[in-house]
Amino acid sequence: MNFDLATAALGDGIFSVSVVGEVDLATAPEFKQALSDVTSSGARRVLVDLSNAAFIDSTTLGVLMGAVKRLRSGGGELTVVCPDPNVRKIFEITRLDRVFSIFDTTAAGLAYLHELS
Repeated sequence: MNFDLATAALGDGIFSVSVVGEVDLATAPEFKQALSDVTSSGARRVLVDLSNAAFIDSTTLGVLMGAVKRLRSGGGELTVVCPDPNVRKIFEITRLDRVFSIFDTTAAGLAYLHELS
């Protein structure tokens, strides 16, 4: 399966990182770099959109944990959009659904981030 990601500045210090395909050991470095790029470019709030992610693994969770720690230490926040119950289950099994605010839709995730302003 192909892997692709896109980043976008959404205004008010909010950025999105959208993933398509599988985020695993092979693709996690690119995902990590994208998150690092948006946080170093001034993002205070980041929405990670996994709506089109077919698979994530523990490496992906580690990348997300690193990003949320960097953001929260500066007063920021990271949210995840994950409507796929199979992908979401990975967050639930590892109890990381307690660390991340996870939403079914991009609109809900963005609304949450805007409330934090």
